[in-house]
Amino acid sequence: MTSAPTQPLEIPPFQLQTLIAQSQARCVQALGSEIYVGYSNGELIRFALQADDPNTLESYSIISRQSVPGDKAVEEIVLLPSISRALVLSDHRIHFYTLPALDVVPSQQPIRHVVAFAVDQNHLKRPVPSTPGSTIDGVDFCVIKRNAIAMYTLRERLFYQKEIPLPEGAILARRSDHYLCIADKTQYSIVDLANASMTALMPLSQAPGEGDASRMFPPGICVTGTDPTEFLILSWTGGSTIGVFISGEGDPVRGTLEWPAHPRAVVLDYPYIAALLPNKTVEIHSVESQAIVQVLSAPNDEAEPRLSLQAALHGYLVPSTQRSEKMRKVPVNLLRG
Repeated sequence: MTSAPTQPLEIPPFQLQTLIAQSQARCVQALGSEIYVGYSNGELIRFALQADDPNTLESYSIISRQSVPGDKAVEEIVLLPSISRALVLSDHRIHFYTLPALDVVPSQQPIRHVVAFAVDQNHLKRPVPSTPGSTIDGVDFCVIKRNAIAMYTLRERLFYQKEIPLPEGAILARRSDHYLCIADKTQYSIVDLANASMTALMPLSQAPGEGDASRMFPPGICVTGTDPTEFLILSWTGGSTIGVFISGEGDPVRGTLEWPAHPRAVVLDYPYIAALLPNKTVEIHSVESQAIVQVLSAPNDEAEPRLSLQAALHGYLVPSTQRSEKMRKVPVNLLRG
């Protein structure tokens, strides 16, 4: 079951196109002309857009590969272009690599006992420094451990800041400035990192009789605003899932979104929210109006169990022949003087 656009756009905002035909991929990130893919066998592979033949369409090709220690599955890749680093989560450890080469940072030991982690969204959006040798601001991130939040800043070296107790733990987290939105097995909460205080928000499931709700209704959190801070969280109502926008203080803002089934993933590509549903459709909502504007069909192949969504904050290049027939040489008259 899916919804139909209530206010379809004349030109749909998204299109679906295959970039890399790969199996066993667990996670992916893209930056400019490069795509970084993590696999279930512990491999990290770097693809780059290359033109091998001037008469054919450019395509992504492997230019380097790496394996995480222990060859455990790669669970998450986070790119930090402002400091030329990549954080890679595997086997409950965060490993540190350089960008773009994906070389191991030899001086940095991995962070252990990691359940989840969240980089400040403001720092994720920082671009590559335009001036070589310019002063680099540190990147702040939080590591969720079994019963605590550990806070770090990464520059050339990793600096430990402090730890905040978290007795119930958490399985998902997203950070914006000094606010951390988390989900445990039953509910969402907001943590004010500056004051080490926490405010309960709403349950993962509002249907009665749900114990560990995260098993049937995985939590979904994304940062939808950074000035002021704003998050979107998902909650199953018993017949559908709603998306509620909340401020850093935990107050409802905007309106609400609704899906006929619980999304498997939800991401922001402002001004749109994209949600992947169990029936392998992707519903696109407007953040501003909360109206559904487009529905896409996700690929239907052997990779289906691993289908997910991932936002690329700094964009990436997509080779395409769409509307190429509109591109043709035309004469242009030039005026002298």
